[in-house]
Amino acid sequence: MPTEYGPLAIWGAIVALGVCTFAIRGSFIYLFGRLDDVPDRLVHALRFVPPAVLAALAVPAIVAPGGTIALVGNERLLAGIVAAAATWYVEDVFATIAAGMATLWLLRFVV
Repeated sequence: MPTEYGPLAIWGAIVALGVCTFAIRGSFIYLFGRLDDVPDRLVHALRFVPPAVLAALAVPAIVAPGGTIALVGNERLLAGIVAAAATWYVEDVFATIAAGMATLWLLRFVV
């Protein structure tokens, strides 16, 4: 179903969405600049944002690398499990990356 939009409509949509995005982000900066004390519940909730974003980006690439969920024969899933175990015990970012990549390469190129 092709649609015919002119360049003015396309650029207008891009500029409008950019302004809206900037306004949303700017409102938080303005709000936190005006507040003297951020509520403890909000600070506690914001601590979980980076892990949630990382999980939302990484889990689909690990569990469904081809677009469908693959639990059997998925070397990325096994490498992710090994990396998670390394993180649990060592708590070092470099060791986590090394363990996950070594497992992935071992499964992909040796096994």
